[in-house]
Amino acid sequence: MKDVFVRLGSDFLSTILFAAIYFATGNIALATGIGIAGAILQVIRARIRGSELGFMTWASLGLVIVLGTATLLTNDPRFVLAKPSIAHFAIGAIMLKRGWMLRYVPQDVAETIPEYVTIAGFSWALLMFALGIGTIAVALTGDIKLWAIYVSFVAAGAKIVAFAIQYVAFRLLFVSRLRARAATAAST
Repeated sequence: MKDVFVRLGSDFLSTILFAAIYFATGNIALATGIGIAGAILQVIRARIRGSELGFMTWASLGLVIVLGTATLLTNDPRFVLAKPSIAHFAIGAIMLKRGWMLRYVPQDVAETIPEYVTIAGFSWALLMFALGIGTIAVALTGDIKLWAIYVSFVAAGAKIVAFAIQYVAFRLLFVSRLRARAATAAST
């Protein structure tokens, strides 16, 4: 779990830098410049260390440069604020692949309730698209404090609640299916 948060922090480091500098200074140009520089330095550091750079790292760098430049040219932070929505849409699109979630659940669960795991995978995709749309809607307001609350608490909270619901549902469905199988086996 810690590894997931480290990767997310790494993928969104430039956005985090942007928000922190903007909150501290109120200067869009400075915050954007530091966000772009942070993304570039992050890639340079990884290359020097010989670390493998994943698709999301390169995509993040490209988005930071493109959206950061648009922010600098227009003096409008909404471009940078919309960046997390692109990640939500990309992840949501990947989650549309049937059965993607089966490899992330215990083997017993994958074998016992595969149809529910597949439905949950599609539900996660819908959640990602909804969060992406929400991020854009909040970014369009231009209110950075509202955006920080949305990204930090609403989006993260929605994922935590979805995970908790999924855990409880899988547990109930799994136990129910095992009991039904045991009852069928006992009656034959």
